[in-house]
Amino acid sequence: MNNKKSNRKFFVGIAVALMVPLFCFLIVSRLSKGKSRMPPYYSFERLDSQQVGGKTVYDSVYHQVADIELTNQLGQKVSLNKDLKGKMLVIDFFFTTCPSICPLLTTNMHRLQLSYKKDPKKEASLDTVVQFISITVNPERDTFQAMRAYADRFGANHDHWWFLTGDKKAIYNYARNELKLTVGPGDGGADDFIHTEKMVLLDRDRHIRGYYDGLKDTSTSKCADDIVYLTLEKKKH
Repeated sequence: MNNKKSNRKFFVGIAVALMVPLFCFLIVSRLSKGKSRMPPYYSFERLDSQQVGGKTVYDSVYHQVADIELTNQLGQKVSLNKDLKGKMLVIDFFFTTCPSICPLLTTNMHRLQLSYKKDPKKEASLDTVVQFISITVNPERDTFQAMRAYADRFGANHDHWWFLTGDKKAIYNYARNELKLTVGPGDGGADDFIHTEKMVLLDRDRHIRGYYDGLKDTSTSKCADDIVYLTLEKKKH
């Protein structure tokens, strides 16, 4: 009798040991169904509060990147927020005579562009949701003609990848104070120079949603994944 009770307890114990992990797996799968990992918001600014049903509700407010007007490789004056309204942006900084990091950075941006090129087999294509932006940090030398040649060298689609030049102080202020890149202090003067390998992802509302090492394949792949996640994000009210 004791042996039978011991055997019964043994098999019950085995059953429980097998069922608990399965049960936990089913719960986790159930709870996570329909959910995906969204890229975080960067550059917190403040907490706003409002009264809802007699209770105070707080909402985090994050930095929204201001507009900048520059000239693209086709000689067109463009506004990043007005002309590209409703699109996400992937932004990097380069200069056409750079002998070090810029060629690899631009090559990886090209790979991102290829990931989102128009698919002729599909009516809806992701090439319309994101614009790639490369801004020169040497605008005195990088004319739009020089950037057109550079863009062609790297196989850029001129509609979906802009190479931009313009006022140096405006560009450097944009990098430091709008995109919040940690590139050291400076005033955009003659002796100021920015050289960064970072790509910055902005969502449709111009919130910063990611920083990526543009020299690493794993990091640029993560940028590509985050763009897809953001296409699924519901607009906050």
